[in-house]
Amino acid sequence: MQLLYNILAVILLLLALPVFAYRLSREKGFGERLRQSFGWLPQETMDKVAGRDAIWLHAASVGEIVATSPIVKEIRRELPGMPVMVSVVTASGYEMARRIIPEADGVIFFPLDLPYLSRSVVRRIRPRVFMLVETELWPNFLKAARHFNIPVMMVNGRISDKSVNRYRYLFGVLRKMLDTVVQYCMQSTVDAQYIIRLGADPRRVVVTGNTKFDQNYTDVSETEKVELFRQLGLSGRSPVIVAGSTHKGEEEQIFAAFTQIRQEFPDVALIVAPREPMRTGDIISLAAEWDLVAVKRTVIKEQPMTGHDIVIIDTIGELGKMYGLGDVIYVGGSLIARGGHNVLEPAAHGKPILVGPHMFNFRDSYALLTGRGACDTVYDSNGLADKVLKLLHDDKARMAMGQAARMIIEENKGAAKKSAQYLRQLLQDRHEPSPPGAVSGGSERFMRRGEALQVYLYKLVHGERHGVADALLLGTLYVFSLIYKAGISIVPALYHWGVLKSHKLPCKVISLGNITVGGTGKTPTAQRLAAIIRDMGYRVVILNRGYRAAWKGRVGLVSDGKKIYMTATEAGDEAYLLAKNLPGVPVVIGKNRSVTGEYAVNRFRAEVIILDDGYQHWELVRDLDIVLVDTINVFGNTYLLPRGTLREPLQHLARANAFLLTKVDQSTNDARGAIRDTLTHYNPQALVVESTHSPQCFIEIENWYKGVRTNPLAVEAIAGRRILAFSAIGNPSSFEQTIASIGAEVVESVRFPDHHDYSMAEMQDVMQKAVDNDVWALITTEKDAVKIPSEFIHSNRPLPVYMLDIKVRFHDGYDELMDLIKTTAQER
Repeated sequence: MQLLYNILAVILLLLALPVFAYRLSREKGFGERLRQSFGWLPQETMDKVAGRDAIWLHAASVGEIVATSPIVKEIRRELPGMPVMVSVVTASGYEMARRIIPEADGVIFFPLDLPYLSRSVVRRIRPRVFMLVETELWPNFLKAARHFNIPVMMVNGRISDKSVNRYRYLFGVLRKMLDTVVQYCMQSTVDAQYIIRLGADPRRVVVTGNTKFDQNYTDVSETEKVELFRQLGLSGRSPVIVAGSTHKGEEEQIFAAFTQIRQEFPDVALIVAPREPMRTGDIISLAAEWDLVAVKRTVIKEQPMTGHDIVIIDTIGELGKMYGLGDVIYVGGSLIARGGHNVLEPAAHGKPILVGPHMFNFRDSYALLTGRGACDTVYDSNGLADKVLKLLHDDKARMAMGQAARMIIEENKGAAKKSAQYLRQLLQDRHEPSPPGAVSGGSERFMRRGEALQVYLYKLVHGERHGVADALLLGTLYVFSLIYKAGISIVPALYHWGVLKSHKLPCKVISLGNITVGGTGKTPTAQRLAAIIRDMGYRVVILNRGYRAAWKGRVGLVSDGKKIYMTATEAGDEAYLLAKNLPGVPVVIGKNRSVTGEYAVNRFRAEVIILDDGYQHWELVRDLDIVLVDTINVFGNTYLLPRGTLREPLQHLARANAFLLTKVDQSTNDARGAIRDTLTHYNPQALVVESTHSPQCFIEIENWYKGVRTNPLAVEAIAGRRILAFSAIGNPSSFEQTIASIGAEVVESVRFPDHHDYSMAEMQDVMQKAVDNDVWALITTEKDAVKIPSEFIHSNRPLPVYMLDIKVRFHDGYDELMDLIKTTAQER
């Protein structure tokens, strides 16, 4: 059946070529639409979403875009660090999306559903999830999603009576498409029953409501209303009737009714918004036949005028606001058998609504509004005129209908939020977003017992649980979180009251830390700041706790700035990396920083000490606290350890002097704005600085191991190459996104738990995966490179292994941060 579908698709494409050629010569912007439909997507959009775990929402046209707008807003709140892309089919939908969804990182035309084209586009973008808005089932695209293991979710799902019958003819193709969708969020119980009748798994189907109840892009203030009336040349005109989404065959009936209404209300004005703006000229000619003067919205906007009876809205995305100007609203597509249009937009303005009898495409919202007296049905032009006149003569009846409409909207809000929450749950069940301890690519069989427990607990606290035992354990963890919260609240209080004493060193102490478990980029940031302070002329020493270090003494000298005294196993990967990359900067490990701090002062006459991962360390007085915030994995799951991944409540952000937002190039402006709002809420005085982890080059691991950095591989050299990425870091998806953003194709990623020590067998297994996937090279991080066995590094490998060399670069707030550090250092 799939083959037959593809044959028909190709035949239809060939038949459409003359139409494409005609529209290409006559229709402005059609060339760009055609390019995107055949897979040539804008590079600026691809740079933002390709290989970055983007959320892809597909909404066919204007109606679906209206439903998509509130979903995107809620996704930004639930998942602030993830890029969002919206695709559409129609030109009007494209313009609407660009107008009302500014939060999207990109808006594209949906590629034609051709077999190789769909697979190519999906492979290049590699979205984290694909979300179908309402009902947009495309066989080849969904097949590509299955191939690349991309979850598909339907939101604001709606199945019309016609669709139920039409989809049945797809037979086996339909079954595969329905099985591809892992979550169905349907508008109503009727829609849910329809999708189940078609073959969807009932366990995947939920009713979330209609997201169009949540839209607010059409809100219009009184000041805006005055300005719109002026622009339309209707200032002082009353009453105003708005006819939205009208079709051919309806305008005649509307003009006939309007002529009758004018006899009793001479100053009445009419605003008509045809569903197809290209029909505007015909509608103006039709109005003239009724002795009515009609003007285009675009014309009157450039040449203000008055004296007309009708304004024809020939723009995209303005109808929602126009409903706010009307005293009575007629929603089109209903006096003729087109199935009606969205009645929720005028309802949101609290307006009385009239429709024709043909509302089968919007049966639920129509029934809801009609049942509460917010919407009335007319059957012809005379009925339309009579209903409008009755409402215009009866202010109480008109207000009652409007109030009922607004109340229905308020009562039914929340569908978009529910959809975003289901999305978050879906991603969490798939270990999103690359947790500390994430494991993939078959590396599970090499996990140590403690690592397996770490991964299990991470999955559990992020929503993946099965049965009563997991639920009981989760409850137990929550109890321990309460105990933990009490403990971390008592300890600062004891230091504040003087029961416990903090040690003050005779030098300046700058702390780098965070309030979440997992990688935020502390080690490369500590390295960068230490180099800056060293180059200022200060004697700087780094104190590291030596996490996962084999050495267990009170004070461990990893490096004196000239010589490295410990291996990565002895010192821990973080401390060893700092020592390897910071000539002239001693690195000392030990759990008690007051003890290692005294050693640094006595042995190296330290003037500035950098406390690596020291935000929760109370034994040492700090002069400057810098908290790192990962902009793509912000504040964990909002629970404290061990129920969640927060080390401290967000209220404890108040004691920081500065916040450093890391990896800002992998997050959106909206996401960073939301993070800044949170930080300002808890600490309005602190400085906020932005930084990126900028790739510098690639170094073959054997050369890196020997300390040889000459002739490195340029970043651009991997563009277009097939790559296997492997890592054991806190946020592996960030590393993988960096590689993809350079232009490489990450065909396989292998993730081990954070701080995992590789064995020879594991590295051989990873290498075999690379060979099996026919990749060009393997790429890993510097933090991982120190833990790869030397016998593997020097072995006769079939493929090269490169280490990605990165450099932390500061952006917004850099000068202020440098001033803060200089001021702190000079006060010693």
